[in-house]
Amino acid sequence: MVTVIERREPKPDGSHQGPVSVAKATKAKSQHGGGLYKPRTPIYPKLVHGRWRMIKWALLVVTLGIYYATPWIRWHRPEGLPQQAVLVDFTGRRFYFFFIQLWPQEVYFITGLLVMAALALFLTSALFGRLWCGYACPQTVWTDLFIAVERLWEGDRNARMRLDAAPMSFDKAWRKGGKHLTWLAIGAATGGAWIFYFHDAPTLWKQLWVGQAPLTAYISAAVLTFTTYSLAGGMREQVCTYLCPWPRIQGAMFDEHTLQVMYLHERGEPRGPHKKNESWEGRGDCIDCNQCVIVCPMGIDIRDGAQLECINCGLCVDACDEIMDKIGRPRGLIAYDTDHAVEARACGNKPRYDFIRPRTIYYAGALALVSGLMIWGLVNREPVVFDVLRDRNPTFVRLHDGSIRDGYTLKVANRTFARQTFQVTLEGLPGDVLKTPGMDATKGALTMTVEPDQVGSLRVLVTAQAQALSAPSVPVTFHLRSADIQTEKRSVFLSGAANTP
Repeated sequence: MVTVIERREPKPDGSHQGPVSVAKATKAKSQHGGGLYKPRTPIYPKLVHGRWRMIKWALLVVTLGIYYATPWIRWHRPEGLPQQAVLVDFTGRRFYFFFIQLWPQEVYFITGLLVMAALALFLTSALFGRLWCGYACPQTVWTDLFIAVERLWEGDRNARMRLDAAPMSFDKAWRKGGKHLTWLAIGAATGGAWIFYFHDAPTLWKQLWVGQAPLTAYISAAVLTFTTYSLAGGMREQVCTYLCPWPRIQGAMFDEHTLQVMYLHERGEPRGPHKKNESWEGRGDCIDCNQCVIVCPMGIDIRDGAQLECINCGLCVDACDEIMDKIGRPRGLIAYDTDHAVEARACGNKPRYDFIRPRTIYYAGALALVSGLMIWGLVNREPVVFDVLRDRNPTFVRLHDGSIRDGYTLKVANRTFARQTFQVTLEGLPGDVLKTPGMDATKGALTMTVEPDQVGSLRVLVTAQAQALSAPSVPVTFHLRSADIQTEKRSVFLSGAANTP
């Protein structure tokens, strides 16, 4: 048995025609000189106006504004700490996000954020299909921006097609050159903004221009400039079709109740041209104008049904609604809808939209659980982490007067943005004497000061009389107290009492 796999070949204008067998595609490929993939066929999406296009413009402005502006937001912290609101400080091994600072030991918060993002994406996909891909994905946002720049320099769809087909001239050269220079500038701004998240933005900005920035900053900016320029300017829809795994994964989250961009076959067919004053009896509302195809940034025909390439951006909805207004037919021939609702209308039943169903409950419940754990962890996050490290070599020292001395190192991580002064006491050892090297022994508390967002260390020597020890190992507890913080840490005092003469 021979299995024929079908896929859609692009038309010269960037749209897609009907299914083409692998044998035919292989023959066409051999005629082009072989190769793993056929060279990209340029797509010339036409500018369209409407509700979904306006939403995409708004999200483009908001998301890019957040991306470019965030590193420049200042946030007051004590002197000596970064004043940047959002900063991944590899040198200081901290992540700062406004009033929150995370230490390397708290990487589980980053893991939790990633899990939350994944669950939110799963829930969004189950409810609204490829909403992320069509409106908020960085590839979509930057591609929209690059297409807008292309229109600015070369004109809309027909003008760009004529320009590409024309022989090289001064007009073509300066338009193409201006477009690519603008793309490179956007790519450089993108790479530059990214490295500002890892260094103090105003300082790094000055260093970049005088050649004093770290080499990694120049390399990272160059790599991101190239990737932005090539992915949004040259590859575009190929990134979504061939490079991104998400279109192949998210199909597992769809069902018959998932909202997607759909062409209503029962209303649109049979399609064909329509003249003014002609009757609509016995035909569909689709006049086969192909406006839904020429506005599509992926170059597909939504009338062919659900396709992997479709990112559900809704531009075909705007284009079709505009045509329906012109010919006096109801809007919604192409619309966001569900398979279940389409089937119900075809059977004469009232459509029902079920947003609450087992998979959405599962995703929402898991998202709520992880979010709750994250909030609980942040609310109950210890402002101070106290550790006691006992000397291992020697485990104890017998002094000339017969007393036993153990050594400890106290580590205090001050996770607050204020200097903390602590009192250190010991409990559980009779007749204990505390001291630090170079200081007189005391039976009272030791004082320890830790700077904000720093780790303090205190070397402590504990001495006890041998006759007061009845066991070779005595449990002890170190207490750490400040004006508003109290914590403790258990340890042991080793004496070798069983071998004491």
